[in-house]
Amino acid sequence: MKPKFLVGGLVILAALAYMIYAGVSQSVVYFVTPSELAAPVAGKAYRVGGMVLPGSLKWEPRTLDLAFTISDGKGTIPVRHKGTPPDLFGEGRGAVVEGSWNADGYFKASHIMAKHSEEYTAPHDTNAAGGYKDLLRTLQGAPR
Repeated sequence: MKPKFLVGGLVILAALAYMIYAGVSQSVVYFVTPSELAAPVAGKAYRVGGMVLPGSLKWEPRTLDLAFTISDGKGTIPVRHKGTPPDLFGEGRGAVVEGSWNADGYFKASHIMAKHSEEYTAPHDTNAAGGYKDLLRTLQGAPR
């Protein structure tokens, strides 16, 4: 085998390996839990994941102020966000928030990602046929 082909093959293989590594590392989402964030540094960017505590969610639609507490069962973090939450976001559900720790003692989120299960479960509707018919009527513009 000629040395030119061997060197060229190694260069192509190295480039391909780097592209795979870069693609995988950019798509992985790492986060810390509230209990792992023992001594946060004010102003430093963090990604924190946990469950939104039931009863902690306060939403003001006029000002788009959102406040809630995230927990991992061992630690809690108060979070504030300005903007609308994602569709799947809610109390008792998982969330990952990106932002920074505020000197006032809360986490200022710039971005919220709702965590969800990979399994789809159909809604437990006892009148599924009726719901389907109502949906078709609304899509056709007919009054309910």
